[in-house]
Amino acid sequence: MNAGLSQHYCRMPYVEKGMVVGLFGGSFNPPHKGHVLVANTALVRLKLDQLWWMVTPGNPLKNLVELAPLHERIAASEELMNNLYICVTAFEEKIHTRYSADTIAYILQHNPGVHFVWIMGADNLASFHHWQNWRQIVKTIPIAVINRFGSEHADISAPMAQTFARFRIPENMSASLALKKAPAWTFIHGRCSELSSSVLRAL
Repeated sequence: MNAGLSQHYCRMPYVEKGMVVGLFGGSFNPPHKGHVLVANTALVRLKLDQLWWMVTPGNPLKNLVELAPLHERIAASEELMNNLYICVTAFEEKIHTRYSADTIAYILQHNPGVHFVWIMGADNLASFHHWQNWRQIVKTIPIAVINRFGSEHADISAPMAQTFARFRIPENMSASLALKKAPAWTFIHGRCSELSSSVLRAL
């Protein structure tokens, strides 16, 4: 177990059947207000009962040398929180999943009757086709893409967007996304932040 990590963060947040829950995962290395903007936008536009801010032990697509310890990224995430409906968690550390597809499968298996939606920034949509079993993810869980500065056209250019174009639902129907059967996805426009973790790490 990660040294310095409270056991509280190694458990999945409590949910009840019928709830609508957003899954927002990332390295958050470091977390910043741009991430908070994505989370808050998702909460409002998707009419979520809860959002899980899932701090991953390590992203297989990113350089782990620059990765801050998990407990530090958890603490930094908590410092940014000002919303009771956002739950910071690191339960992937306990279940030992490296890929989002495996994490999603685990969540769905252990929470029957809960409506989950996967949340990602548009910058992740642009590279989503590099993720392990990305097509399976799209076929497993509804996906909400929130626009990010510099990636506003990913909804047209990204391989995932092109491959699953006919399963895209209009933005004005975003509130019903979590109740749709996958594959189903939407692109949500809104206020963007220019902040990025890579830039912050370089400061």
